[in-house]
Amino acid sequence: MSVGLLGLLDDIAAIAKVAAGSLDDVASQAAKAGIKAAGVVIDDAAVTPNYVIGFASKRELPIVGKIAVGSLRNKLLILLPVALLLGYFLPAAVTPLLMLGGAFLCYEGAEKVLEAVMPHHAREHEAQLQPIALNAKSVEDEKVASAIKTDFILSAEIMAITLAALPAGSIWTQALVLALVGFCITAGVYGVVALIVKADDVGLALARYDGASVVGGAIRLLGRSLVRGMPTFLTVLSTIGTAAMIWVGGGIILHGIEKYGPPAIGRTVHAATETAAHVLPSVAGIIEWSVEAAISGALGLLVGAVAIPAVEYGLSPAWKRLRLLQAA
Repeated sequence: MSVGLLGLLDDIAAIAKVAAGSLDDVASQAAKAGIKAAGVVIDDAAVTPNYVIGFASKRELPIVGKIAVGSLRNKLLILLPVALLLGYFLPAAVTPLLMLGGAFLCYEGAEKVLEAVMPHHAREHEAQLQPIALNAKSVEDEKVASAIKTDFILSAEIMAITLAALPAGSIWTQALVLALVGFCITAGVYGVVALIVKADDVGLALARYDGASVVGGAIRLLGRSLVRGMPTFLTVLSTIGTAAMIWVGGGIILHGIEKYGPPAIGRTVHAATETAAHVLPSVAGIIEWSVEAAISGALGLLVGAVAIPAVEYGLSPAWKRLRLLQAA
């Protein structure tokens, strides 16, 4: 074999090693960034099943599929290029935009709390707002549009958190990591959502199992337990989703305030977490996280409570007037 051919093979092997190392680096960065966005992912998985409640069983998976496609479109076609452009040309805008998204999450969460505490007032509030889906052909279209709208904010938070977690490097590497995180999170979240919404159908099928053995009886018992337990599980999941929206939104706003606000705010929060951690040093990490989460939740609920009248009496009337002017 000629020396030239051996040199070419060495070059190819070196290129292959670099490519493999780059792929490993992308996968590693995507995994680390995905962990950073875990709070928003839990929120997304907890909120989405609410959008299929009340529909026929045969429409559940198609609705989840529509929301998943909309979510992936949000992430890959809109948010990914916007995140890269902002990170490259205007990195100072990332945190304020994150805070706006956090305020929206607080508003959505506070709306659900209002609905649970004061359902009559919540219905009046909803009546003041413009319908979410423009030219919606059905209730299903409006539910899907509502879910995709909420998902857009959650997806924006996921992409922004991912971008913030990435080290400085090639824009193409960042694009690959963002795309990988966006695809994997969307597939994971909506795969779990599909399993959740079809669990009662699986339970019904198991409850009808006609085997006469002990195993058959256990399968039927499992099926009946799934059917009976799913309404309670969905209620608990909805509560977790509401709490997660308020907590995540409040946490994003809190971090923004620590960055742009008086230094005393950040010092007070950290002092509170450290003081609480000293009470039980053996679980200091859990205590610190819990206290910060409680502060974030309280701030998120406060922001959401302020946002509800601001939207009802300010933004919504202004939006309606704009729509009337456009129609005139």
